[in-house]
Amino acid sequence: MAPHPEALVLRGVAFALIAVTLVSVAIWGCEGKVQEGIARGHELYDTCKPCHGLNGGGSQALAAPSIAGLPQWYIEAQLNKFRSGQRGMNPADMEGHRMRPMARSLNIPGDVTSVAQYVASMKPQPAAATLTGGNAAAGEAKYTAVCTVCHGADAMGQEAMMAPTLLNQADWYMLHQLEKFKTGMRGADTADVSGQQMAAMSAMLEDHQAMLDVLAYIHTLRK
Repeated sequence: MAPHPEALVLRGVAFALIAVTLVSVAIWGCEGKVQEGIARGHELYDTCKPCHGLNGGGSQALAAPSIAGLPQWYIEAQLNKFRSGQRGMNPADMEGHRMRPMARSLNIPGDVTSVAQYVASMKPQPAAATLTGGNAAAGEAKYTAVCTVCHGADAMGQEAMMAPTLLNQADWYMLHQLEKFKTGMRGADTADVSGQQMAAMSAMLEDHQAMLDVLAYIHTLRK
């Protein structure tokens, strides 16, 4: 005997409820608590791979920086800046416009923390030097005067100053960000305290050559 149509409908509803329950358990856990941590972050990182790569080493072609091994606090801070519009809102910031919706897709409580924790756990991927023309000796003097107070003499960064490590980052990316800070494309939002601080410091690097010099010096600090 064929099942009654109403029974089929009820069966479909039951299957749908089971599916929703399984998804909820996967995300929220059996006790209704958000699932956080490296395992959840590993799942979320799938959306990051197209630009930042499987190993988090970034892509110059896509203007995506190396993020593997960056501190969790820094990753969280930048994701939240993209989510809130403190970063990536300037009409000329093409990479920022691409990154904003990716950050905003982390809309379940705990997701930002989880993906940041996973990225921080990844092995750092030191980028090879790509820029030429920099004078490391001249860059040392500039770095000491302008950058040391936040990023440290060893360029390892300081959480208290919201300054990330610079040692493994690609020189082309750092140059691009310095240019963004100098032109007001980044760090202009009044709510972005650390960004405004960086914009002020970047202004002390008077020209393109000064930026090349500092980046050449940073590259010499790698152990």
